[in-house]
Amino acid sequence: MTRRRLLMAAALALAGCAAKAPPQPASTLQLPSGWRAPADAATSPANGAHVELLWWQAFGDPVLSNLVGEALARNGDLRVARARVQEYRARLAQADANRAPNLAFDGSPTRTRTLASSGKPYVTNVFQAELQASYEIDVWGRLASLSDAAGESYRAEQASLDAAALSLAASVATSYLNLRGLDAQLELIQSTLQLREQSRELARKQFEVGYSSRLEWLQAQSEYHAAAEQVPQLQRQIFEQENALAVLVGGNPGRIARGLPLAQLNAPSVPAGLPSELLRRRPDIARAEHNLAAANASLAATRDQLLPSFKLTAVGGGQATTLTDFLHAPTALWRLTALAAGPLFDGGRVQAQTEAAGAQRDQLVYAYENVVRNAFAETENSLAAIYRLQQQAVENDARRAAAADTLRIAHNRYRNGYASYLDELDAQRTLYSADVGLLQLKTRILVSSVDLYRAMGGGWSARGQ
Repeated sequence: MTRRRLLMAAALALAGCAAKAPPQPASTLQLPSGWRAPADAATSPANGAHVELLWWQAFGDPVLSNLVGEALARNGDLRVARARVQEYRARLAQADANRAPNLAFDGSPTRTRTLASSGKPYVTNVFQAELQASYEIDVWGRLASLSDAAGESYRAEQASLDAAALSLAASVATSYLNLRGLDAQLELIQSTLQLREQSRELARKQFEVGYSSRLEWLQAQSEYHAAAEQVPQLQRQIFEQENALAVLVGGNPGRIARGLPLAQLNAPSVPAGLPSELLRRRPDIARAEHNLAAANASLAATRDQLLPSFKLTAVGGGQATTLTDFLHAPTALWRLTALAAGPLFDGGRVQAQTEAAGAQRDQLVYAYENVVRNAFAETENSLAAIYRLQQQAVENDARRAAAADTLRIAHNRYRNGYASYLDELDAQRTLYSADVGLLQLKTRILVSSVDLYRAMGGGWSARGQ
């Protein structure tokens, strides 16, 4: 009992030699109980189906799904992220290997010509082989802490890969939806150009028979050319958008296949009462958590550097002066060593390293809180954007209906000579503005749905995680 007490007292005394680690700062993070922005009371996407892994399929466009799949397989940045995961997996294996015994061997045949005491030279042969085994006893858990830190860093890199994949999928979806929005605007301006051509022809006939002035005919021509001017502008934007999307997918700049038109693409419904816990699926939050855990494990390993280390070393082998004796009857040699080593004075180096590691840990604590707050803000903004854009679309529909009636009446009055062409021209501009606004709103609602998927870590499901 006395010996045990002495050993326990010695262990406690040695443990007290560890550097003093600063305590982790108290968290100031407060999770909201709900969302500020309203959500639809509808069911989740695809009638409640689980879409967490393939959320882009909720838009119902097979071309979009194929583009995202190609990007996830071929994108260069994602391939770099996968290589980093492999690197950190190897680092974890290296840290785990440091906790295992180490075996090594060496063989050294030696031939030496030396002088004897009589002054005559003579030649000797020595054949020797040794097997060495060493093992560090992890009394204080320092090696285990280093292994834990490597494991958390590996998991953080896995989360970084997930974050890169989520960002890439969202970027592809956003780029494709914007492309379909530009396609719809090009179709609109081309149909509008045909109407402007008809108006220009009517204005010419009215001028030729004396029902209108040359000014109205020139105004009709000017309006036609203004519409025609937008065609190459939109074609250039489509060309650039296709090239950007092709590179994003991992190919060379080129044409992009089309799927559903913008009018048939619908944003998935947002379920009401989304729990804030869904944000824990965000890979950037997971990455911040693992980085913080890795910092705490590294801090523990740094703190324990002042504690003594204990190693066992065993060496066994054989030696002989001739090769025949070495192969058949060598002289057996062995050595067993127990080593205890520890610093006596380091000028405060380990304590300074511990404080630096603690400060790095604190930075990651604050960074984690910022990531979570930004996640809530992004989700709130996406929910609010969808809700407000839908409200704006309702007003746009009403404005377009009124503009269409106005244009019909103005056209009839102008054709029958009861009004000037300026009335019809103003009505045409108003209707065109409403049509362009409708297409842009539809595109923005779809893109906002992608932003919501990104903000929520890749989707939502009515059936839980």
